[in-house]
Amino acid sequence: MSRVLFIELRRSAAIGTAVILAVTGTLLIYFLEAVYFADGWMQLAMTMRLYLGLLLPLALAAGAWQARREQRSAVAELFATTPRPRAQRIMPVILAMTIAVVAGYLTMGLAGALWIAGTARYLPGTVFAVVGVGLLAQVTAVWLGSAVGRLLPSPVTAPLLGVAGLAALLLIPGATSPNGWMALLLSPIFDMNMPQPYETVPGVASAAQALWLAGLAGTAMLLLISADWRLRVAALLPVALGFAVGVMVMPHTDRVVTAVDTRAQELVCTADEPRVCLSRVHAGLLPEVTGPAREALTLLATVPGAPNRVHEDTSTYSPDVFPPREADVVLLDITVGQDAHLEDREDLAANVLIKAFRNPWSCENTSAGEDAMAAAFWLLDREPALHGEDDQGFAEDATARWRALVKLPADEAAARVAALRTAATNCAAADGILLGGARP
Repeated sequence: MSRVLFIELRRSAAIGTAVILAVTGTLLIYFLEAVYFADGWMQLAMTMRLYLGLLLPLALAAGAWQARREQRSAVAELFATTPRPRAQRIMPVILAMTIAVVAGYLTMGLAGALWIAGTARYLPGTVFAVVGVGLLAQVTAVWLGSAVGRLLPSPVTAPLLGVAGLAALLLIPGATSPNGWMALLLSPIFDMNMPQPYETVPGVASAAQALWLAGLAGTAMLLLISADWRLRVAALLPVALGFAVGVMVMPHTDRVVTAVDTRAQELVCTADEPRVCLSRVHAGLLPEVTGPAREALTLLATVPGAPNRVHEDTSTYSPDVFPPREADVVLLDITVGQDAHLEDREDLAANVLIKAFRNPWSCENTSAGEDAMAAAFWLLDREPALHGEDDQGFAEDATARWRALVKLPADEAAARVAALRTAATNCAAADGILLGGARP
């Protein structure tokens, strides 16, 4: 068997399929406009699933192309007269194509892993389930393509099947609307785009997807080995059973992949003081955050009632869940850049200070940031300037307020900065406090 498999790996479309899938996946990982998996392993697994939008049609087409080999070689009738069972005869080539699509998918994953390996520390078990469903989807696609290619051995079958597969993936969400759970069951790419740092795919959802795909794969295999119409009719049973059980297992909510991984939100802190804490999913960034965060805490120490800890803000939206407000803690937003390292590292100390003077996201009203930015740069003793493109217009107004603040006597300026901090801890920070409005 191993010798025959080795021959099929060389003679079939397996090597070409593996190369095409690996190159396509790697190009998507490295050169797409934005990198959505920089936060960690779950985000990479979900992004790999999203890119199945291109890889699955390619696997379908590859299976259909390979299935025509006997007809292209004009040996189909000859092989049909041999006593060797069809299942035994086609198994080596099916196994070779299976190895090809698995290798192509895992190569894409390896490319992404090399990108984030330096900072990604949190590896939940659900990652393997998400990747496993992606692998099963690829295997199912190449088997199904082979089955269709055998039933319709035409030169146009492979390209048409690839286009049909892409169209199906794009049309499933609309066809199943408003039942998002049904789209998630049928399509392995649904709800996998732009995953947030604490987002996860529930294990029960992965189980339901696996059941559906296993049923579809079973149908494809029966169609491949069938010799008469009875077995082809019976081939409908696995896909029907897989669909029925998958429907029962899948949670019937419109947005299943809004689940929050609470373990990913847990804080991992520095061993020494002052304490700097990041979520478990961003723990690999602690060395980058600690120094600037402590620099900001040192500057804040001159403000009455100053905070002495920096925690990552682990707020989530849809559902809205916020960390508790504590007067001695600054909640800092962490954004991972395209390079899997902290974005705008040079602005981190300033951002800690700005957050100290703003109402937290859990407040009913979030304060305008111009006052907070002016107060932060008053402590930094320099004119407001941030490196992010979105901060330029924001900084112009803050600069005007900062200039007004530095013209005041030092005691008066310090009192206004302290008043803004006190207001922020009470969800009362608002425009006007820094420039002489009513103090809390």
